[in-house]
Amino acid sequence: MPTLVNYTGKDELYNERSFCANSMAHMDAYGPPFKRARVTAPFILWGHESEQEKRSSINVLPDECLFEIFRRLPGQERSNCAGVSKHWLTLLSSIRRAEMCDKDAVLVSDDKEVDGCLTRSVEGKKATDVRLAAIAVGTAARGGLGKLCIRGSKSVTNFGLSAIARGCPSLRSLSIWNVSSIGDEGLFEIAKECHLLEKLDLCQCPSITNKGLSAIAENCPNLTTISLESCHNLGNDSIQAVAQGCPKLESISIKDCPLVGDQGLASLLSSSSSVLAKAKLQSLNISDFSLAVIGHYGKSLTSLTLSSLRNVSEKGFWVMGNAQGLKALSSLSISSCLGVTDLSLEAISKGCSALKQISLRNCCFMSNNGLLGISKSAKSLESMHLEDCNRITLIGLVSALTNSSSKFRSLSLVKCMGLKDMPFQDTALVTPCILSLRCLSIKNCPAFGSASLAILSKMCPNLKQVDLSGLYGLTDEGVLSLLETNLAGLVKLNLSGCINLSDETVIAVAKLHGETIKVLNLDGCRKITDMSLSSIATSCPLLSELDVSHSAVTDSGVAALSCSGNLNLQILSISGCSKISNKSLPYLIQLGKGLVGLNLQFCNSLSSSTVDMLVGNLWRCDILC
Repeated sequence: MPTLVNYTGKDELYNERSFCANSMAHMDAYGPPFKRARVTAPFILWGHESEQEKRSSINVLPDECLFEIFRRLPGQERSNCAGVSKHWLTLLSSIRRAEMCDKDAVLVSDDKEVDGCLTRSVEGKKATDVRLAAIAVGTAARGGLGKLCIRGSKSVTNFGLSAIARGCPSLRSLSIWNVSSIGDEGLFEIAKECHLLEKLDLCQCPSITNKGLSAIAENCPNLTTISLESCHNLGNDSIQAVAQGCPKLESISIKDCPLVGDQGLASLLSSSSSVLAKAKLQSLNISDFSLAVIGHYGKSLTSLTLSSLRNVSEKGFWVMGNAQGLKALSSLSISSCLGVTDLSLEAISKGCSALKQISLRNCCFMSNNGLLGISKSAKSLESMHLEDCNRITLIGLVSALTNSSSKFRSLSLVKCMGLKDMPFQDTALVTPCILSLRCLSIKNCPAFGSASLAILSKMCPNLKQVDLSGLYGLTDEGVLSLLETNLAGLVKLNLSGCINLSDETVIAVAKLHGETIKVLNLDGCRKITDMSLSSIATSCPLLSELDVSHSAVTDSGVAALSCSGNLNLQILSISGCSKISNKSLPYLIQLGKGLVGLNLQFCNSLSSSTVDMLVGNLWRCDILC
């Protein structure tokens, strides 16, 4: 049975004449044909063989009779019959689950009845109507299909999806991505048979229109999650049908559907029975009106994502915040929306009193005033992510941290070009101490350097996780200020891409935080040598992940790691370390006994035979080479 459902070869089926009821129970349904089964019928002296076979073939029966026979067979026997021919498979896939005589006898190994426990995914050339029909017939005898994903196929049509609908009424999750040949007819069958459907995901399905989605909405009242992306023929009518027919809808995501506008979203959000908790709206032709509706009626929303809404102005975001309807909102993400300004952000922060997480990307009109407004108004804020917000400066960041609440735990800044160094003497002016902050991430901010890091380190002495990747202007002096002022003990430290750091930094990490550090990333720190690995080997007993890729470490450094009796390393990456040669083989074997991951990519001084020996000896370790 697994061979039928998980078949990966060509669609070669057995000929009807090779079918034997006793042998099919042990036969792989979709393999290449075996030797013809021996026939025990008496020897015929007259007539042509072809005529005799024709008279004795079960296929002389009309399809109606075959249908009645097939629907009375036990589940496993139906699966065996599906391997005889495409004709039989087609007939079997046309039987609805309700028409099967043994529909209530689906058992699994623990003798408990299960419905909808299986998951199947078909992609590309392997996704065909024959495959879907086989899945529909095969899974019925093994607990029922619960989740199906179809991706990137030009061969799947409405026929295949209809076979799934008829044979798998237990279906709860359906994903269709980049399948142009499935249209409304297939969704009609799903709507007619699969009333337990809870999750629907449609992406790049140009043949599906409002009629198909409306049918699903009207007949599948258990829908809780809907995701629509790049479906250019879906519009307001189908969204209105969802609003009326899906009272249990908790999450909806709509991206790049140009026909979806204010009317559809207004009906969805203003429904009196709405329990919608998560909404993601991206690249839609909606206006300020939709945001006003969200702000007024989104009382059950806890997570909201707004991205690339070009027709929404500052007024829309301001009204959304001042409508006072988003009292339950805890997570807000806004990206590439020109209407995000300091004024609108302050209104949102005041209106969303339960806001815990905020993410702002490419908000070009946001400045220090907006950041300060968020810090003062959002008293429940725990996490903030700022990306491509180039008007934010270090002074504004310091001011925001000073006014943050005692619940604030995590701050992340990515590609914020306005973050520039302040002179070291100005660090004495920074007196506030932000004891609550545990995680600090400043990545790919080219003007951010050691002086800026010294200021933030002094303000935030209880950091546990620090990510400073891509700060190529950072020096040992700046990192040392972080290490020396930190009181809590660093657990995770990412310094990848900090090309000016040397062994001095790593030695300080081992000395000051060796008892707490668990993850250390030094990828691209080309000045790091074996001295760093020796310090790590002797002083970091809890270290589980170490990345020294593209550094200057050699065989001696690997030897120091392998000889350590304190190290509990699980993941090691030495990718691109050209000075590591075949001499490291015994050390890597010794070290690898406790590893679960080893990255040896682009280690050009390691021969292929050495890598093969490592793979053979470290069979429990996942080796990239």
